[in-house]
Amino acid sequence: MPSMPHHRARKRFGQNFLQDTGVIGGIVDAVQPRAGERLVEIGPGQGALTQPLLDAVGELDVIELDRDLIPGLRVQFFNYPGLVIHEGDALKIDFAELKGDGEPLRVVGNLPYNIATPLIIHLLGEGSAVADMHFMLQKEVVERLSAEPGGKDWGRLSVMAQYYCRVEQLFNVPPEAFVPRPAVDSAIVRLAPHAKLPCPADDPALLFDLVKQAFGQRRKTLRNNLKGRVSAETLETLDIDPSRRPQTVRVGEFVRLANHLAGAPGETAGTDGQE
Repeated sequence: MPSMPHHRARKRFGQNFLQDTGVIGGIVDAVQPRAGERLVEIGPGQGALTQPLLDAVGELDVIELDRDLIPGLRVQFFNYPGLVIHEGDALKIDFAELKGDGEPLRVVGNLPYNIATPLIIHLLGEGSAVADMHFMLQKEVVERLSAEPGGKDWGRLSVMAQYYCRVEQLFNVPPEAFVPRPAVDSAIVRLAPHAKLPCPADDPALLFDLVKQAFGQRRKTLRNNLKGRVSAETLETLDIDPSRRPQTVRVGEFVRLANHLAGAPGETAGTDGQE
């Protein structure tokens, strides 16, 4: 098979190309791709992960922003008619449209650090279009995604991800697995959307706006951060101590509060599966 032409990694795209075959094998083992599944790789780069994914499923959609990499991918995988290359920004891709009438998508990628958070938020909003996600991310981001309430990493991203998904940190990846070497450690994370939301919000947009406000100043209490929107009396009525800091508040508690604000205070009692 033709090899990928030399390509200088571009800082503006946040490119760090995965080279370590052991790490690549570990990712494939974690994904466990099977023939007939609909896989989408975000940022194939020089095709290191693309090859084993294609070998496993025979068909693969890849999304690549750097147009200079695309001719090399076409040459490298010329004998794989099942490879479909989408040139563009994954943040602007409608994954529900990409799915069409087919099976939900399994999304895989080594995500540039500069787009990881907005892209994950974008994918979380795609609902039933996505079956699961396996991403290589900055280790710090993975720790925020998989954090538990009460710790320093618990924040807005933790709440949003765990509202929609079961999040699992799989394994860490050292800088020497990439060319060029990044200045940070990386990790692999699995996000598997809940078949049924453990604690559904009446208005998810209101929920996440509330969460954003609550984490506006992490050192301050809920009473201060939500001042003007939620009274201390309301928090107490919902069995949430207004003197707590946002990093102690569980997903279900945020949902209970949001549903109260949405005008349905009686509908969420007992629905918090995380308390």
